[in-house]
Amino acid sequence: MRWAVHGERALYDTPWVRLRALEVEQPDGERCEYHVVRLRDVAVTAAVDDGRRVLMMWRHRFVTGTWAWELPMGLVEDGEEPVAAAARELEEETGLRAGSLRPLIRAEPAAGITDSRHFVFRTDDAAYVGEPVERNESDRLEWIALPQVRAMIERGEIVSSATLVAVMALLLDVTMDS
Repeated sequence: MRWAVHGERALYDTPWVRLRALEVEQPDGERCEYHVVRLRDVAVTAAVDDGRRVLMMWRHRFVTGTWAWELPMGLVEDGEEPVAAAARELEEETGLRAGSLRPLIRAEPAAGITDSRHFVFRTDDAAYVGEPVERNESDRLEWIALPQVRAMIERGEIVSSATLVAVMALLLDVTMDS
């Protein structure tokens, strides 16, 4: 059931989004044009403190018109390793510097239409180094007790797929640590 790609052409290009038309051959042998959105990878950081709380950001997403809690995250730049992007975004958005980061999970949020990967890291030793330099990222920062996260998801207070995958993996990780 493997699909084959026989060609690709650009339909639209910006530094953030690239829309491509692929000439594909389906498993039954039929060929067709298939549109793909090529996006940069995303790096996400779950910062956990000694009180088993995770640092979250209250954000407005104008595209969907929603307010919700998210983890610090951002795009992986050209030539940058995801772990370096996770550390950079954590510091820029929260003023915390991770002492160490370890991989928590990797996800492909919409593998049928985009090639973007989300790399999630966990830090348990982040330290405050100054005010966030990214002033347009969040309305406020808050340490959220991990047992509260499930109810926040149920109430629709966490809706970003990157954050949902990350906090669910974090909850599993914490459960395994117990």
